[in-house]
Amino acid sequence: MEIPSLYGRSEKRNADDHLLRYELSLSFPVAEVWQAVATPEGLPTWLAAADPFDQREGGAITLRWLNTDPEGHATVAPGRVTAWRPQRVAEYTVETHGRIRFELEPAPSSVGGTLLHFTNELNCSESVRLDCLAGWHHHFEYLLEALAGRPADWSGWTLERWRKLRAEYELRGS
Repeated sequence: MEIPSLYGRSEKRNADDHLLRYELSLSFPVAEVWQAVATPEGLPTWLAAADPFDQREGGAITLRWLNTDPEGHATVAPGRVTAWRPQRVAEYTVETHGRIRFELEPAPSSVGGTLLHFTNELNCSESVRLDCLAGWHHHFEYLLEALAGRPADWSGWTLERWRKLRAEYELRGS
């Protein structure tokens, strides 16, 4: 499985407020990446089911993760679409994960594909911050696979890869 081009990093805003960032260079056109991050058909192939999903700023969205946490619980995160510019920005502010934002831009013509700028603003403990860094990284690996035509098989999902990534993020001090 191809690993995202860069590991995520985080910035501490104040107390328990964190900003997680990922910058991915994807070899797929913007339209395909948009389909994956901003449609109810694309999101479950790598991240979560989205129902309801009113695809407009102010619209309702509920993300239902299709994998589980270490205790075997799946995250259900109701919220709102807080920014929506088709083919450019999809931002969801949801319970548990705070504000998650996907910004897409065409990569330079010499490279091709799409640059995906992802941010996640959330209020959480240090432990949850590391959990989320590993979780997003793991899901972005699934995104690369889904874009290549191999959607996630959630029935075979295990915590093994996530645990390895979490340990790496802890060592990196990310």
